Amino acid sequence: MTPLPPLVEPGDELTAAEIARYSRHLIMPDVGTLGQRRLKNARVLVMGGGGLGSPTLLYLAAAGVGTLGIVDFDVVDESNLQRQIIHGVADVGRLKTDSAADAIAAVNPSVRVQRHDVQLTSENAVDLFSGYDLIVDGTDNFATRYLVNDAAALAGKPYVWGSIFRFDGQVSVFWEAAPDDRGLNYRDLYPQPPPAGLVPSCAEGGVLGLLCGTIGSLMGTEAVKLICGIGDTLLGRLLIYDALRMTMRTVRFGRDPQRRPITGLIDYEAFCGIGNDDEPVIDAADALSPQQLAEELAGPAPPVLIDVREAVEFEIVALPGARLIPSGDITSGARLGEIPHQERVVLYCKTGIRSAQALAALRRAGLGQVVHLAGGIAAWGRDVDPDLPMY
Repeated sequence: MTPLPPLVEPGDELTAAEIARYSRHLIMPDVGTLGQRRLKNARVLVMGGGGLGSPTLLYLAAAGVGTLGIVDFDVVDESNLQRQIIHGVADVGRLKTDSAADAIAAVNPSVRVQRHDVQLTSENAVDLFSGYDLIVDGTDNFATRYLVNDAAALAGKPYVWGSIFRFDGQVSVFWEAAPDDRGLNYRDLYPQPPPAGLVPSCAEGGVLGLLCGTIGSLMGTEAVKLICGIGDTLLGRLLIYDALRMTMRTVRFGRDPQRRPITGLIDYEAFCGIGNDDEPVIDAADALSPQQLAEELAGPAPPVLIDVREAVEFEIVALPGARLIPSGDITSGARLGEIPHQERVVLYCKTGIRSAQALAALRRAGLGQVVHLAGGIAAWGRDVDPDLPMY
């Protein structure tokens, strides 16, 4: 396939120091001094300084991308350090944009870093994207992915997309305004989001830390190819990587003939089913705070505790006396018979999402004495037992 034209015009001539630094690029005919000057002049916005943003930012900085923007309003947490290699132990509690900027400066002080300590919304996305040549999206939720896609289309910007879960990763390139009628966007590949709650996040399902480096490096490679106009990009192809089997394949896709033009931004949480009628509706009486549960457990008639996480999570940490019945076994009906019908039951998971879904299933099955722990075992550790191991 004919390569896409270079995305960025060449910048200023390289200095002697830049020639020495990027010499391994310069001696490759596909890049050369002209390609390096394009990288020097490029403005790339990376969505998130997390698992995928970390290696992508570091490698793009090392490659000599002139300006890197980072969109992230989160702070570094200890659980991030297993995979978010741009941050260190000393950065826990800091804004991720500040931590990432310091790491980038240590790798390549000539890179300009623009921090965007904001949440991406329908109100700010198009204006933000308009100031950059290319977007790199490694966000971990469907609402933001569709927002990035639509805003990039409206701003006329290409973007590199990546996704990870456990041992699996995906990478592609989307560009609605691509030349020669080659325009495609995320909705051509995924016209509709999955039902809310069906696909667990990395916080709920886990992710191999090393996978972030593999997928992030592939995303950075696609960004360099787009900037320089070299090679065959992943526009119109989905790369699928399986780390357990160590396989990598690509699947071609084309424009969805039923896709409507993107003319504006919408409510993406509603589009992805977050908070709609299909989500479990939990009344205040159905959710116990950690303090309320602690009082009930210390009382004369403690409730039955049921942990709806997976067995591997139960092995890490569990509340004393809890019984394990994973949420999938409850929502499928496979183990409904193990839920006491005549006793008060409290469900809990890690953060309260899976327990709410399991509670809704039990309500539909006619069980009325069941409630769940708001915020899950994470809230219990925060408010009741700070010494509880957290994961």
